[in-house]
Order: sequence, then C-alpha cells, then structure tokens
Amino acid sequence: MSNTPMAASPLTRAVLEIDEYVSGLGWDQPARLFALVDTARLRAEEPRLAAQLGLEDAPETAGLTPIEQDEVPASQPLDEFLATIAWPAAVTGCALTVERLMLPPSAEAQVPSDLNEARLAKWVAAYPDRQEVRMTVAVLRDGTRDSAVRLREKDTPTEVLTGGALVPGLAEALSATFAD
Repeated sequence: MSNTPMAASPLTRAVLEIDEYVSGLGWDQPARLFALVDTARLRAEEPRLAAQLGLEDAPETAGLTPIEQDEVPASQPLDEFLATIAWPAAVTGCALTVERLMLPPSAEAQVPSDLNEARLAKWVAAYPDRQEVRMTVAVLRDGTRDSAVRLREKDTPTEVLTGGALVPGLAEALSATFAD
C-alpha cells in the first residue's frame, strides 16, 4: 500500500491498493475480480494464508485485504458473468477493475442511433476525443461503495480520481453479487 493514504477509509485504501497493483501490470489488461476480506479476521481464522499474503505484521486496524480471484472470462459479457457470482460469508466485499473507452459528454449527441453493439464499439474507438480509463470499483455487503478512475493519458498515482459515485452502474452490478 505504498501510495495509499492512511487517513482514507479501509475501502478507499483497498481500492487504491488494487489500482496500484493493476497499474503495475500495465495497460491493456483483462478485467480482474477481487474478494475483500477483513484483515484481522483473516489473520485469526487463516494464519497460513495471512502469512502467504505478508499480513502477519500488519497492524490490527489494517482494514481490508484484496484477494484476486480466477480470471474474468473475456468471452462472456461482464454483466452476465457478475450475475453468476455468490460470495461466501467470509467475504466482506468485492472489487473489479476494468478498462474502457470513455467519451466526453459532448459526444452523446453525435452517436449514430442505428449502430449495433459491434459497430458502436468501432465508432467509440475511432472517436478523436475518447479517453482510455481504468476503473476500480469496490462495494461492501452493507452497500458502502468506492472507486478509483485512472486515465491512461494521466497515468500517475497523484492523478487517480476517487469517489463512491464515479461508476454507479458497475457498483450496482457488484452489489448484486451479495443479494440473497
């Protein structure tokens, strides 16, 4: 957690830790899914796993530990994949990183209405003012949300935007993975 502010909430620290980890892997990465577990509970209930993760010396108030899950299938739409997830009780929350192209609000009026999904993707990719972004969105069982958004053109830790309402649709989809 070298670049995460200690004054931030545990969820914000986890989001920034995941953002930093994925940033170290470079761009053009697949979506990545993480379980978020309570660090103190993990150390108490799974000491070997905590040691493998380097948490034996973590402060008691370390907060949340992200644990990367198996690959997110690229062949399946993300919303369909998320609808298949059910978390065990030990998982406090979850997070997902995904890269997307983002258009400025002014582009909305220019989008042709007769495009199917594949043609729309090509249109967005060719749009001159598009931005490549990496979004890390996390939710807790209690509904708390946070996210980090990193622009490829401003790829530094000091330029990462954070906030609970930055990517509401993805946060809703992640929250649904905790529904009974």
